[in-house]
Amino acid sequence: MRVDPWCDDSSFIKGFKRLYLDENGEKELKVRSCRPHGNVALLMLEGIDTIEAAAAMRGKVLYMCRKDARLPKGRYFVSELIGCEVFDADDTQKCYGTLSDVSYTGANDVWHIRASDGKEYLIPAIPIVVIETDVENNRILIRPMKGIFDDAD
Repeated sequence: MRVDPWCDDSSFIKGFKRLYLDENGEKELKVRSCRPHGNVALLMLEGIDTIEAAAAMRGKVLYMCRKDARLPKGRYFVSELIGCEVFDADDTQKCYGTLSDVSYTGANDVWHIRASDGKEYLIPAIPIVVIETDVENNRILIRPMKGIFDDAD
């Protein structure tokens, strides 16, 4: 089957021995083989042995178990970032808001920060702006570019 892996690199999915048909992990599918093919993955799953069985999978979402995923240090899933509070790296008492979404622009990701008043701010997710990401403590420290939060004060 051709699978769009919804990640930065289609080879990421190669590390999984099992995937799931539901987000609770109750309907397990064993991965027989997987290889990247451009921006998709070619996947063979146990029990999906015919063209008809593969066609029946069209449009379905496959899930993975987070504990099975290995990410390099400093890399996170978007779902781990969403909801983190965003603070100023130089004044940690100053909270800009909560990370509410991530956009992919090609050059770099753009993080959407929702302030307590409901206003949304966009920041580039680049090393000179994002100083520290601590998903375990639901906290991100940034040093925003001039002008982004000027009306937030």
